[in-house]
Amino acid sequence: MRFSRQILILQTGVVVLVLVIGLALVSWLLWGTLRDQYGQRALAIARAVSSDPVVVANAADRHPGDDLEQRVRAVTDQTGALFVVITDDHGIRLAHPDPAAVGKRVSTDASAALGGREVVSSVQKGTLGLSVRSKTPIRAVGGQVVGEVSVGYEIGAPVGELVRLITISLVFAAGALALGVGASALLTRRLNRLTHGLEPHELTELLYEREAVLHGIGEGMLAVDAAGRVSARNDEAERLLGKPLPVGAPVSGLDLSPRLGKAVEERQPVDNLLAVAGNRVLVVNSRAVRRDDRDLGTVLTLRDRTDLDALTRELDAVRSLSDGLRAQRHEFSNRLHTLSGLLQLGHHGEAVEYLQTLTETAIALPATIGESVADPYLQALLAAKIEQAGEKGVTLCLSDDSYVASPVSDPITVSTVVGNLLDNALHAARMGPRRPASAEIALLEEGTSLHVSVVDSGSGVSGELRETLFDEGVSTKLAPGHGLGLALARQAARVRGGDVWLADPGGAEWGALFVAALPGLLDQGGNS
Repeated sequence: MRFSRQILILQTGVVVLVLVIGLALVSWLLWGTLRDQYGQRALAIARAVSSDPVVVANAADRHPGDDLEQRVRAVTDQTGALFVVITDDHGIRLAHPDPAAVGKRVSTDASAALGGREVVSSVQKGTLGLSVRSKTPIRAVGGQVVGEVSVGYEIGAPVGELVRLITISLVFAAGALALGVGASALLTRRLNRLTHGLEPHELTELLYEREAVLHGIGEGMLAVDAAGRVSARNDEAERLLGKPLPVGAPVSGLDLSPRLGKAVEERQPVDNLLAVAGNRVLVVNSRAVRRDDRDLGTVLTLRDRTDLDALTRELDAVRSLSDGLRAQRHEFSNRLHTLSGLLQLGHHGEAVEYLQTLTETAIALPATIGESVADPYLQALLAAKIEQAGEKGVTLCLSDDSYVASPVSDPITVSTVVGNLLDNALHAARMGPRRPASAEIALLEEGTSLHVSVVDSGSGVSGELRETLFDEGVSTKLAPGHGLGLALARQAARVRGGDVWLADPGGAEWGALFVAALPGLLDQGGNS
């Protein structure tokens, strides 16, 4: 049986049970009320009869007579009572509706009334049948009890009244039952509509499946409802974004990156959007969800591309080194051929001079870097970027006042900040109007902090880009997929408590100057 039908039957059963109990309680209360009413009516009649002087005199004389019979018959006819009985102080009938019963003892106990106490609303069975009766003593002038008066109403009178009242109550109960069943049916119908006809066990399975899907996938998932509030998320989404995502919180108050916020606001499908969150690069996909023409919100999936980008940068560095070595090998082969020709032609002096020139030229650059920068990571990065700059027709040099004697404790942050600043400078120098194109980097050690400044010969940063230069997606490059380098560099620096900023947008003699401060990035304990 479907759960909705079980609910309907249960609610109907509860309504019926409440009505039955209510009717039983009302019937019991009505019976007690009606019995007391008829008992009080009988008592009032008995008191009136017991105060009649003729009744008192005859009871005192123990004399049954026509006067008593006439009075009893008149009272019975006027009040509709079943009987009015008068006895003497021994319980012998002096007046009775049945003349044959006069002179005989009453069939019910009269000791209470003859003892001077009134009996009210007593249900007893006598010679005339079951009745509701009341009894009161007859007192003489001196207060002595000389008899008693018993007045009774047939039990059918209050029972008939009870049946009439219960019938009326049953009509109202039937209406209440119909109303209750109708309300239960409407509630069941609404329950089916809200649950789309799903049974409780199916809802439970859906809940388990939802939790399994949310927390079992390796990607971050963030669901936002039509009102812009978080409706669902998994632990991976909170880890990737680096912040809690409480359900029900407005997305506008979560301080998401501009690209993520724009993807949520525009409600348009987004594929493989790159965004920065903390020191991570995320790939974002977004889809709007609708069901039965109802807007359910937006679902975003987040994938971490930080490790892939790190590997890509390392691969680019290795490729740059490889290209540089290939170029050097080709150049070295040419030099060897030149030297061989000089020797074969007998120009020994020129050959010696040529060797000395080659040796000085070959060792000048590495020696300069090695004296100024001791860390092997920085040396390798600078060597790769110098080779890469040479291939692009840009001269990259290390400033004369550069000095870093301590090893780097976080090579990834260094490669992220320095590498992106150099890439940006090389591109600006190559695309700028000044020739020869050049870029210069300065590295300075201050305690455990590393200070970096990069200047190029490009055209500088235009005024409209200065405020948004470090935002995601802002780039002077025409090809798509750019606009993350400077944003990622600033995010990586700020995670370590540092920063990256534009110190000089450029002038007539030089291009833009970028400066980075990276505290706690040098390991002075490893300084030799």
